[in-house]
Amino acid sequence: MNRVCSIFSQILQLFPRLEFEQMVRKHRAERHARGFTSWGQFVAMLFCQLGQAQSLREICGGLAACEGKLKHLGVPQAPRRSTLAYANKHRPWALYQAIFERLYARFQAELAPRRKFRFRNRLLSIDGTLIDLCSTVFDWAAYQRSKGAAKLHLVLDHRGYLPQFAVITEGKRSEVAVARTWEFEPGTILIFDRGYVDYCWYERLTQRGVFFVTRMRTDAAYQVIEKRSRPQNRSIRRDQIIRLGSRNWRRMKVNLRQIEVWDAEHQRMLVLLTNHLQFAATTISEIYRQRWQIELFFRALKQSLRVKTFVGTSANALKIQIWTALIAILVLKYLQWRARFGWSLSNLVALLRQQLFVYRDLFTWLDEPFEPPPALQGIHDTQLSLGFSPV
Repeated sequence: MNRVCSIFSQILQLFPRLEFEQMVRKHRAERHARGFTSWGQFVAMLFCQLGQAQSLREICGGLAACEGKLKHLGVPQAPRRSTLAYANKHRPWALYQAIFERLYARFQAELAPRRKFRFRNRLLSIDGTLIDLCSTVFDWAAYQRSKGAAKLHLVLDHRGYLPQFAVITEGKRSEVAVARTWEFEPGTILIFDRGYVDYCWYERLTQRGVFFVTRMRTDAAYQVIEKRSRPQNRSIRRDQIIRLGSRNWRRMKVNLRQIEVWDAEHQRMLVLLTNHLQFAATTISEIYRQRWQIELFFRALKQSLRVKTFVGTSANALKIQIWTALIAILVLKYLQWRARFGWSLSNLVALLRQQLFVYRDLFTWLDEPFEPPPALQGIHDTQLSLGFSPV
């Protein structure tokens, strides 16, 4: 006898209702609600991501087709398109950010650290990615004359490669302007590219005890303070202490470190810049190589979840959908970590979409996705004993 609820219902159990209702009251998300709860909106938007729904019609129609099973999700009936559209436009997107932060804290405490580096410092990558929009539909997100865009600024934690924090802005907002508003714990190591060039910010990070590794601009002016001996590693061509400056600006008060690394794979020279003076040059080089993980995360987010087609045109609706996508990828990463089966993220998304309303134990299915349930296995055995072949 099947004693489990649907797989989608088991996923929703990762979000305790008591905590959810507390966050709803805190953000006053149901201040003008008339029957359609914030939980129902959250279930619908999470179904949009995990069920790969591309429009309001697909969200509401997909839930209505499974209406007999919605009570297990805490939803009495499927919402109407106009009701869901109104909720996405007017209810605060900050509620979804709070859900994301609470889920991240719980998952990060449970997931085993998977760092490749043997040091205590926390390793974070920061970067931004553009999300193309139609300028005539998303008139608030003007980017170019005939193009609109939003930008997702992200902090990726390398312990499990989970997104730690995000900011969603219009496409014209620069990455470094957003990064200046963030605070990091002393001892943290940041990895970023040349889009974050700001000497005053470099100085402020150094004074606060935050380390960084980035690439140096080709036209940067600097003064060599000390030349260090190179390691035997052939890829390290130069290691020296410098002080940055320019003709129109004073020199920095803190010393930085310049490391030249030969990239044999792409046949190019990389000039790295860091304020960490103790690590070996090869370690700094390996740290910068980890920056590619945030590019892989952006690729997985755009290919596996709905952050390129939107079900609402307002800025509030867009932010709700992106935050729900970040919540969904946290859930997928957690399920991928819990499973004994070697899931790829794309394969997990594809098969999970087909199993959302199947009544089967979630973690048993994650461990053995191609094994039939125990009840079906018993039916097959009975058919074989009677001389019938299973269909």
